[in-house]
Amino acid sequence: MSIPLIDLSKLIHENESIRQNEICTLDKACREIGFFYLINTGIPKELMAALMREAKRFFNQPQVIKNSIDIKNSINHRGYGNIGEEQLDEVGHADWKETFDMALDFPKDHPLAVKYPTAYGPNQNPSDPATLEVLQEYYVQAFQVAQKLLTAMAEALSLKSDFFVRGFKDHVTVLRMIHYPPRPANEHDNGAGAHTDYGCVTLLLQDQIGGLQVKNRQGEWVDATPIDNALVVNIGDLMQRWTNDEYVSTAHRVRASLADVHRYSFPFFVEPDYETKVECVPSCATIEKPAKYESILSGDWIQSRFDATYAYREKEQA
Repeated sequence: MSIPLIDLSKLIHENESIRQNEICTLDKACREIGFFYLINTGIPKELMAALMREAKRFFNQPQVIKNSIDIKNSINHRGYGNIGEEQLDEVGHADWKETFDMALDFPKDHPLAVKYPTAYGPNQNPSDPATLEVLQEYYVQAFQVAQKLLTAMAEALSLKSDFFVRGFKDHVTVLRMIHYPPRPANEHDNGAGAHTDYGCVTLLLQDQIGGLQVKNRQGEWVDATPIDNALVVNIGDLMQRWTNDEYVSTAHRVRASLADVHRYSFPFFVEPDYETKVECVPSCATIEKPAKYESILSGDWIQSRFDATYAYREKEQA
């Protein structure tokens, strides 16, 4: 299996033939692999470099400063996550990484934050305004890419072009910074355990270190080798459910580095409004293959997956 290359500039091209050819390539990638590289995204490479720079500055701060915005203080899962906070592979070791999560910033008294306090609410922001400015700018740009991609996916599935994007008015899309520090000698090589993502699609910006691996249909782990200025995109569980398993959510993992190697990556988890109803799209159900899944609210699905992943939430519920 090789991970295919999709050109966003062709997905939105004014030439119908060019656009449809690329949409067909996208559809094939979503059905057969669930992973692809996205090139010509329109995100300035200077912004990508700035995000990398600010991540290094943020994670290099004293632990006490990072702990001041500890994610454990946030009911809506925003802020800094320490090493070992996540365990994505339920039978393996805790992940050897530290994280920072942000999403749309809602005041605590906003009706959605009151109704769904674990999904909406305020961010816990880095103290440096320069870091915050870069994060916010990248969030806006990545979201624009996601909307273009979801529009093309709707067209690939013979749906109205706005079928997916209309569910993103008050979305819970999350931008995450991840730092994978050098792992302890031979304890384990689990940077991020084998898992699938929860939402619609994930757009990943990664540095040049490598370590991301994708599980192919033969059960083999294949390297997702970094490509300059490209995003690695994968289908999430919610989209697989939405498409009646036609689009596949594929397991992936990150192998941790030894010695003095630090890896940085930036997943952008594209997740709709909490109350977006997810049920089998018309083009993905037939008499021979009826809908497998009951209708569910996007937020209820994602919340159930979160609760299984985060150790500190399980402790709170115990």
